[in-house]
Amino acid sequence: MNDAPTGISILVDADACPVKQEVYRVAERHGLRVKVVANSPIQVPRDPLIERVTVGAGLDAADDWIAAHAGAHAIVITNDVPLASRCVKAGAQVIAPNGRAFAESSIGMALAMRNLMADLRETGQMSGGPAAFSPRDRSAFLAELDRTIRRLQRRKSNHDTGAA
Repeated sequence: MNDAPTGISILVDADACPVKQEVYRVAERHGLRVKVVANSPIQVPRDPLIERVTVGAGLDAADDWIAAHAGAHAIVITNDVPLASRCVKAGAQVIAPNGRAFAESSIGMALAMRNLMADLRETGQMSGGPAAFSPRDRSAFLAELDRTIRRLQRRKSNHDTGAA
């Protein structure tokens, strides 16, 4: 995925994503392309670097599109742990809207925890879902997104110049 001036793109799993506006602002500051992926048309700013991608209504159509386009120069924004796993395996950087970064070293535990919580809710041993999204989550997301962009820019710069 090498269509932004820096070669870095941000893919947003847009359904129920609470940090789209933050992504747009940070991407604009860094000159990064953003692809906002959803099952139905959603509003996106009129900006040549922001593209709305509307996929079919299939159960995992948006996830499949994102996973197919995730790679070493992509940052994926999602709260969907199975999608995060697919994208991490494809070499992408993955961040949840609360600022939690998914990595190869932690994705297995995240999947196991997700499955355990789903089982507990299914059997009635636990009710409710995740905690409400907070300003602290938004701040953590912005910090992690900025760190991730800078890390990818350094990696790309070192690769382009042949540095180690």
